[in-house]
Amino acid sequence: MISADVAVVGGGMAGVSVAAALAPSARVVLLEREAELGFHATARSVAQFQESNGPAPVRALTKASRPHFEAIGAEAAGPALRPRRTLWIAQATDRAKVEALVAAEDAVERVSQARARELCPALRPEYATVAAVEDRSKDIDVDLVFQHYLRTARRAGARIVRSAEVLAGRWDGSSWRLSTAAGEVAAAVVVDAAGAWADEVARTLGARAVGLRALRRTAVVCRVSPGRADPGWPLVADIADRFYFRPEAEGVLASPADETPSTPADARPDPLDVARTLERINAATDLDVRSVARAWAGLRTFAADRLPVVGFDPDVPGLCWLAGQGGFGIQLAPALAQLAAHLVTGTPLRDLAEPGLDADALAPDRFGARPAVNG
Repeated sequence: MISADVAVVGGGMAGVSVAAALAPSARVVLLEREAELGFHATARSVAQFQESNGPAPVRALTKASRPHFEAIGAEAAGPALRPRRTLWIAQATDRAKVEALVAAEDAVERVSQARARELCPALRPEYATVAAVEDRSKDIDVDLVFQHYLRTARRAGARIVRSAEVLAGRWDGSSWRLSTAAGEVAAAVVVDAAGAWADEVARTLGARAVGLRALRRTAVVCRVSPGRADPGWPLVADIADRFYFRPEAEGVLASPADETPSTPADARPDPLDVARTLERINAATDLDVRSVARAWAGLRTFAADRLPVVGFDPDVPGLCWLAGQGGFGIQLAPALAQLAAHLVTGTPLRDLAEPGLDADALAPDRFGARPAVNG
């Protein structure tokens, strides 16, 4: 029997970051169902830090996470964030979306069509008729951040258990008794950071699901002629979510920005989505991509309102949600881990005073009363 104050379920970025935040003030065990940590969404993220992307609470959480990423980089061998502009482009029919983004975000500046093509000369002028730039966006070194949190958690005494799927759970009035594939665990609090499986874990513990949807997202590295893609290009994103791309070692990394409903699973790319990626990149650029170096898919998990779910379940004692991060899980991890640790142990909150950030808006009770199943 493993005894802990907090059992964190899920060994992706959300799980290891909250374990690192909790471990200095609580006995923590992290339970991962796979044999590897960070196997699903974390390992497959394109990992861009964008203050201009997502609904207002997501943008506020992103801004609140920036100081933490900078601190991680200062402590590590290299920066956690590396500069890469985001160039938002649109056809004339989507002009209003660009204007709305510029109005909502100080970090985003409207630019001319000529400037957009200076930043990425491969763009077809007839496609990128409207454009805006975020100069503060960055590439995230996911592995550096993940390993930082893992080391921090372990140094503070957190126990990491792989191949430990939660099979059953019972609240005895003061703590949880979990049956896992790796043995029994007792903990006063369970943090459900299980990504696409978070609703399944909640049901296993007798709670009602909050209605999370796992949506498959495809990523493709396309080969281009040598020297054709400049490593200094920005990430180019269609404002209507038809595609995005950025330079990569073999050429360009691109996605059709697909959101295909999926059951929780080891996601695989659909050949039709891969073909669609090439078609959309060729429509918007003159890169003439025809072959693929590699392709993969990951699951992005959303609540109905597309906001994260963070906080204690209103009906089942000792169950704290940390789920529904959608496509923003890496860039939100520092702020959400801090918030969850504050809720569980009362650790002080830092850097969460961003305008537009209402922690109550993330709480699971926003979905209404949900009667418990087993007490």
